[in-house]
Amino acid sequence: MRKKLIAVFFTLTTFTGLAVAQQRGGSGADSTNRKNALGGGFPGLNGAKAAPKPYKTVITDKAISRNGLFKTHKLEDKYYFEIGDSVLNREILVVSRISKAGADIRDADGYAGDQIGSSVISFEKGPGNRIFMRKISYSTYSPDSTKSMYQAVQRSNIQAIAAAFNIAAYSPDSKGSVIDMTDYINGDNEIFFFGSPAAKSRIRLGGLLTDRSYIENVKSFSSNIEISTIKTYSLTAPAGGLGRTGAPSLPGMAAGGSGSETVELNTSLVLLPKKPMKARYFDNRIGYFTVGYTDFDLNPQGVKNIELIKRWRLEPKPADMAKYKRGELVEPMKQIVYYIDPATPKKWIPYLIAGVNDWQKAFEKAGFKNAIVAKMAPTNKQDTTWSLDDANHSVLVYKPSETENASGPSIADPRSGEIIETHINWYHNVMKLVHDWYMIQTAAVDPRARSMHFSDELMGDLIRFVSSHEVGHTLGLRHNYGSSSTVPTEMLRNKAFVEANGHTPSIMDYARFNYVAQPEDNIGKSGLYPRIGDYDKWAIEWGYRILPGNKSTEQEVADLNKITVERLKNKRLWFGTETNQDDPHSQNEDLGDNAMKASTYGIKNLQRILVKLPVWTREPNQQYDDLNNMYDQLTTQFNRYMGHVAKNIGGIYEVPKTVEQPGAVYENTPAATQKEAMDFLDTQLFTTPVWLLDESILKNINGNPVLIISRCQEPVLNRLINNHTLYKLIAAEAADGKTAYKITDLFDAMQNIIFRELKNNRPIDVYRRNLQKLYVGKLIDLVGPPAAPGSDQNALLSRRGGSRDAATDDTDVLSVAKAQLRAINLLIKNALPNTTDNMSNYHLQDLSERITQTLNPKG
Repeated sequence: MRKKLIAVFFTLTTFTGLAVAQQRGGSGADSTNRKNALGGGFPGLNGAKAAPKPYKTVITDKAISRNGLFKTHKLEDKYYFEIGDSVLNREILVVSRISKAGADIRDADGYAGDQIGSSVISFEKGPGNRIFMRKISYSTYSPDSTKSMYQAVQRSNIQAIAAAFNIAAYSPDSKGSVIDMTDYINGDNEIFFFGSPAAKSRIRLGGLLTDRSYIENVKSFSSNIEISTIKTYSLTAPAGGLGRTGAPSLPGMAAGGSGSETVELNTSLVLLPKKPMKARYFDNRIGYFTVGYTDFDLNPQGVKNIELIKRWRLEPKPADMAKYKRGELVEPMKQIVYYIDPATPKKWIPYLIAGVNDWQKAFEKAGFKNAIVAKMAPTNKQDTTWSLDDANHSVLVYKPSETENASGPSIADPRSGEIIETHINWYHNVMKLVHDWYMIQTAAVDPRARSMHFSDELMGDLIRFVSSHEVGHTLGLRHNYGSSSTVPTEMLRNKAFVEANGHTPSIMDYARFNYVAQPEDNIGKSGLYPRIGDYDKWAIEWGYRILPGNKSTEQEVADLNKITVERLKNKRLWFGTETNQDDPHSQNEDLGDNAMKASTYGIKNLQRILVKLPVWTREPNQQYDDLNNMYDQLTTQFNRYMGHVAKNIGGIYEVPKTVEQPGAVYENTPAATQKEAMDFLDTQLFTTPVWLLDESILKNINGNPVLIISRCQEPVLNRLINNHTLYKLIAAEAADGKTAYKITDLFDAMQNIIFRELKNNRPIDVYRRNLQKLYVGKLIDLVGPPAAPGSDQNALLSRRGGSRDAATDDTDVLSVAKAQLRAINLLIKNALPNTTDNMSNYHLQDLSERITQTLNPKG
């Protein structure tokens, strides 16, 4: 009963919210808009319902009609759907995108091809000669109508009615119903357009202005309907509102947030398969994106949360099934096709296509040849019906954006995980991103990278790598942050090995480029670039290979597990999730199985690059913007190395396993590895990396050397001296005893490293004074007064006596932190009589006073 009430409440509030939202529109969003919301969504509520009329009086000879998923009719300014009874109650995927947007919307990250909504609907006949549109949710689901719980689930869950329409006429053969969709399409709703208020507010759009909005076109195809609309919205002020001067935040926006923006939207209605594709259950040993629901059938004594992997429907042709079973490569019944946006600069098209086609060798592992291909989108002359926005087409969309990125989203059938389509977002300025990465990571070994402008060949190679990575996402694959850790670090300098195998077994890793390679290694480009590797081929094989002997998803589990257990004996096939904050093997931007060794090699290359940056960034008649940018990129890369090493402190390795596999799932990072990490941080970070402070650079970019060093050191201190890391060290000691790297080992090492001058009676320079202040500040944060109940702890926290996590009181963290402060204070007091340097003296006195005030606060 509770679920029924929730569903009814959702239906009513959805309808009410729609009406209220229309009332809040800007100029033009008046009674006409409210009529659209009510008349289009629930016609008849404002008056008597109209009875169906004879077909010919509604769809006259003047109508422009098109056959397809629904027969569509345009009659003057009205649009009708003629929905056949055979399509009633069928699931229909609705995908909405921006087709065109003005400069202001683009500035707010609203680009052509951007998805703004996705949902599943169905049409059904209701009482009183009406057609209901239901919004289908799969959060609670029983996919098999033959199972015992199917009917119970169906009875206990009602799908929300999102809209209702009077039947204007019945088809001449009485096998279809004609409904007027004009008001619904002309209005503003979360099914056909922006999927949520947040989707609009993200690009600063407010209420719909109906007097400046209209339907541009409705096209029907065999399995989809394409709706094109022009909609004008009021503008809202961005977060933070108007500036101090009161000037509008966007061009044309008056004070108070008025103004408007027009967008062209495309809505695709795509009929989902009548029989869903056979699903495959997710296994966290292989990284796939998922869809999910709660199933009431699988666990006879409870419920089970189901995750299904997202993948394309790839099946042999019936005539080829025997060949497939024999292990012969066969072409799939339906090829996976990616179209290249015609707006893409011609010189990059071959590289983008190659990035797609490179996956063909991975699909051969799953038994398919020519399974995936990239093509140029047809021109209007070649096919007037072809549309970039059509949800039946997967497209790489080229966007004129300053965003330094690319992304590979996909839309999947929630019942099975079948990927229906994808629109890869390719932002123009991704070229700056890959340029800066490649220059900073490989210029020491690749002369081609020693310039602010790469050759088309080099840039094309980098585009190809990014293309392959994003296509991998659209095939269902997640990031594999652990892949690079399966390669011994020293092998990354082995020319024969790395050129043959690549520097990581997965292009889905964030391994970027081989920064470990040294100039004397003479490694060519094939040993520097990422490529589709062993893991990628295995992941495609696992996700896409058909197991003909298994008729159901459940029956596949045992066979897949048996295969997986055997294959994962090869460490190169390991998947390390991108969501594990504790496993030093699963990190982005890292290389090799030992972060300390890899980062030492990386720093050697950074030192070689740094001294050449003024020359390599020099451009005639230009100032020092490029030098400034590349110096920032270099220090950022250095900080990545520090982060890779710091994650080893308190690290916990995770290797997901089934009960058939030997060994533990979780293991603490060995104490020797953690000590190695601390020694590295002492040498490379806490001993001031003065090599970063190149005077010939800083004097031309106004670089503040004190801030540069502080910004390198503080993030590492934040990671090491925080409750999460310290709790893990305490737990490791409880689990491993004397063999563990303990919390006291960390604090003793930090004290010896950071207060080395006090023990040697040496002056403390400005960089070390700042480091000592940062460290003491972190300890003070740990022992400051507890946060008040219900307070925002992050807001209260500060380095000088912040509010500590109340849970600290229940562990040894507070005790050890206080002990460290007392020890440091004693060290300071013993050193002060022998301190002759004035600044060192002032600094130590200040630190002592801070510690005393923290440990003995005055009432």
